Amino acid sequence: MRLLSIIFLCAALSGCLSIPQNVAPVDGFELNKYLGKWYEIARLDHSFERGLDNVTAEYFLRDDGGVRVINKGFSTAENKWKEAEGKAYFVSDPQQGFLKVSFFGPFYGAYIVFELDKEDYQYTFVTSYDKSYLWLLARTPVVSDELRDRFMQKAAELGFATDKLIFPKQD
Repeated sequence: MRLLSIIFLCAALSGCLSIPQNVAPVDGFELNKYLGKWYEIARLDHSFERGLDNVTAEYFLRDDGGVRVINKGFSTAENKWKEAEGKAYFVSDPQQGFLKVSFFGPFYGAYIVFELDKEDYQYTFVTSYDKSYLWLLARTPVVSDELRDRFMQKAAELGFATDKLIFPKQD
């Protein structure tokens, strides 16, 4: 029974590092160009970000070669900033946009960059282990209509619920 529990736990945890069907992490990923501040332009709703505007993600290199992650957003309802700090590591190839990220101890979830402005690193499309997670991040708090449209089109083609996207305010 104990062995069965361990096998089940390992299977459940590894499922959080899977890649959704039809989604592929970008190749030619350069972590040093990705580091820094990103603004959240769009997202699918989840409890950990519910009600937040002015959401940003900042990435810094850790001493152990991983990535320090700081997510921050403002809750108007509570009139305060909320912040979460985590860590991320490449799942295998450091030139592939496929990392595992943890905000809660030993539990990791997939962080999959499936589109990226590889020349200037000005925008990125990100998902996780299933299609209920989706983000459009950019280096600026506002993006062009063309980029928003491309994000919506690509996300719809891949089977994401684009009708449920939230576009948080960025003041």
